[in-house]
Amino acid sequence: MTDKFLKRMVDGLKVAVVACDHNLKSMYANTAFKKLFSVENDKGSLGKLTNCAYSDVCGSSEGCRGCAVADAFESAFLSNREVSRRVYQRVKSDGDIRDVSYSLTVSPLGGGLCMGTVDDAYELEIAREMQTAKNIQQKLLPVGKWAGGKKYAYSYIPCRDIGGDLPDVYTVDGKACGVIADVSGKGVAAGMLSAFVKAAYDKTTPSPAEAITKLNEKFRSLNLDEKNYVTVAAVRIDDDSITYSMAGHNVPILLKTEGGVTRIMLKSPPVSNWFERPNYFNDTIPYKSGDILVLLTDGVTECRNDRGEMFGVDGAIKTLSYSKTADDFIKNLENSLRSFSPTPLNDDITAVAFDL
Repeated sequence: MTDKFLKRMVDGLKVAVVACDHNLKSMYANTAFKKLFSVENDKGSLGKLTNCAYSDVCGSSEGCRGCAVADAFESAFLSNREVSRRVYQRVKSDGDIRDVSYSLTVSPLGGGLCMGTVDDAYELEIAREMQTAKNIQQKLLPVGKWAGGKKYAYSYIPCRDIGGDLPDVYTVDGKACGVIADVSGKGVAAGMLSAFVKAAYDKTTPSPAEAITKLNEKFRSLNLDEKNYVTVAAVRIDDDSITYSMAGHNVPILLKTEGGVTRIMLKSPPVSNWFERPNYFNDTIPYKSGDILVLLTDGVTECRNDRGEMFGVDGAIKTLSYSKTADDFIKNLENSLRSFSPTPLNDDITAVAFDL
């Protein structure tokens, strides 16, 4: 009766608790521990209970060397004293692998058991919430390969778990439309702002300029400071022409034609609180069957290599020049950027391409 009461009491604690033997086999894990690591069982190897990405059996892979979790338990067993370690662990979550960190305190219980408590479970909660946000953001990306009778392809590579770029493709009155937006900042704040853009952008109007104007009005209602802004490039593809509008987007739209590559520029202020009533305009350019239309963010053109050189608009134009289709361009662009800059990205990489 007493054992059941004690177990129920520990199970009700908000602190994550696990009891293990000297082989790192879990004898018991409370509800907070199982919830924290998204597991159902309270028995098994500690690696399995923490969703360790290296191995279900603790100590059986090369990645287990120097494991702070194993070290903390072993030290507590050998010294018969409380031991604390900062743990940096690679875990599996929702099919992905991510890095987390937390503080682990291990206390000897006697009888060949030690108890581990996770002291700052909040960090793991944040990591899990970040993974959820990442999954949600992935679901905001375009679905399919066709819109308004036009085939398209896109690339979206955030430099952090949560990105600030937004590619979107949709159909209005039977015509393919595309928009690419780049919000200020990076990380969670940028991700929230890009989600706002996704929801606030009017995909019912055939006019790109009108859609950007409405987006600016809704953005102003947020009352954000001047550090927050959004650059936008938007297009509507008609039977033989492209209608486009831009808001502070300093990266040109690229159009591959028989005579080479055309850079399309249109200067207008970004979506922001900088101006009370900014004007956004539509412009039109003709195209022919077989052309390729490309929208980019500055993460592509400003991507830098180890020498500090930028990929530039010229790099994008060169890649487009030898690409035969929209899908071909996206694949070539990703390969070119990987070869140009093998180092970690410092900005989100986003591009959308249409076969015309």
